[in-house]
Amino acid sequence: MYANGAFKNPFADFDFSKIAGEYKFPMVNVETAVETGRKNFAAVTTASTAAVESMKTIATRQGDMFRAAMEDFSKHGSDVLSAATVEEKIAKQIDFAKKSYDLAIANGKELAELYKKGQTEAFETLSARVADLTEEVKAAIAAKK
Repeated sequence: MYANGAFKNPFADFDFSKIAGEYKFPMVNVETAVETGRKNFAAVTTASTAAVESMKTIATRQGDMFRAAMEDFSKHGSDVLSAATVEEKIAKQIDFAKKSYDLAIANGKELAELYKKGQTEAFETLSARVADLTEEVKAAIAAKK
């Protein structure tokens, strides 16, 4: 059937413009769409900037914490080596272990607060934009009625 050229396209004589003409497509306000896109981009940019700044702050603080821990560890090594008796060495190591544990807990809490603060700032920007966009859509729907 196809090899001898007997096939005829069933849509060859069909006029799609007649069907398409019956449908009324809504007019899109290009300026509004561009402005909405600009606002969305600005909100995402602001949120991303806040997230990056937060991560920079966290990385700097972690570096400071690590540096301080290494200094304490070095000082502890000198203190243990300078101790006269085994009992003094053990006491210094126990004190160092307790101090290190307490500091690790405090540092963990501080980092958790920094993460929370950074994420809150980023999400507040996005939440505000979503709320604004919702109001814009409601206003556009109300204007069409």
